[in-house]
Amino acid sequence: MRILVTGGAGYIGSHAVRLLGQAGHEVWAYDNLVFGHRGAVPQGRLVEGDLHDRTLLERTFGELGIEAVVHFAAFAFVGESVSDPAKYYRNNVVGSLSLLEAMRAAGVRKMVFSSTTATYGVPAHIPITERETQKPINPYGYSKLVVEQALADYTKAYGFGYAALRYFNASGASPTGDIGEDHTPETHLIPLVLQVALGQRDAITIFGQDYPTPDGTCIRDYVHVDDLGAAHVKALDLLQPGTELKLNLGTGRGYSVREVIDSCRRVTGRSIKELAGPRRPGDPPELVADASLARSTLGWEPRYTKIDDIVATAWRWHESHPQGYGK
Repeated sequence: MRILVTGGAGYIGSHAVRLLGQAGHEVWAYDNLVFGHRGAVPQGRLVEGDLHDRTLLERTFGELGIEAVVHFAAFAFVGESVSDPAKYYRNNVVGSLSLLEAMRAAGVRKMVFSSTTATYGVPAHIPITERETQKPINPYGYSKLVVEQALADYTKAYGFGYAALRYFNASGASPTGDIGEDHTPETHLIPLVLQVALGQRDAITIFGQDYPTPDGTCIRDYVHVDDLGAAHVKALDLLQPGTELKLNLGTGRGYSVREVIDSCRRVTGRSIKELAGPRRPGDPPELVADASLARSTLGWEPRYTKIDDIVATAWRWHESHPQGYGK
């Protein structure tokens, strides 16, 4: 299949581009490089462009003979979405509608969409199933939920087929160590802790140590970036006109902030200073996936289920690329 991966120069997108190529697909990344990295994409496989550029999108679909889209391109900083919601609705919602309309004009009807656990807000039940009510608590989560709804409506009206894959905490890096996580600013826990191990930060701040969890710190479900990419490959194989898949992607095992920090100490063999900070507004105590539906529907099984194994791949990337793609 000939596939266009929007946001394909980004963290998860670049890993998906690689895995899709290894699965035998013809793959191109479409990215405006605001957050993506040219060096994360195989040479000759990057189309530099914006979601709002309908003309370029339609030309790209036609010239490359694209048959399906894997849609990662989005802004994803929760705090920024609260302070500047217009930016998120314009990029994540309006940009996605531009993409959908370009697909419709070009006769491309298959999409795997990068959604998020943020569409659930603060869940009433743990582990979280797809039956959980979707009640986002920030504009980022709402922007993703709006696109999920648009996909459902386009499927009914225009014969699309889609999979909305709701990620829990994407983590790790390619085991080869040549592509990985490089965000500015960095907000994810594992790379922040590893920056302390590298001497790039003085300490890691633990935001809240009085949650109703075994050690008082927040618990999250960390799913390896290659496992996420593998789920996209499998989802594409199932898409037909009228297909609607809404699936959680996680391991079903949660790790606390303190457990992640301790794992980073074990993997790196370095001391990592920690500081106590206040709770952050809107941080749920625990977010863990029930991904049994993804397992049964896709035949998907995460390979990385132990936090030390996930951290080890991240450490291989960060240690060999301390400045990210800037080397």
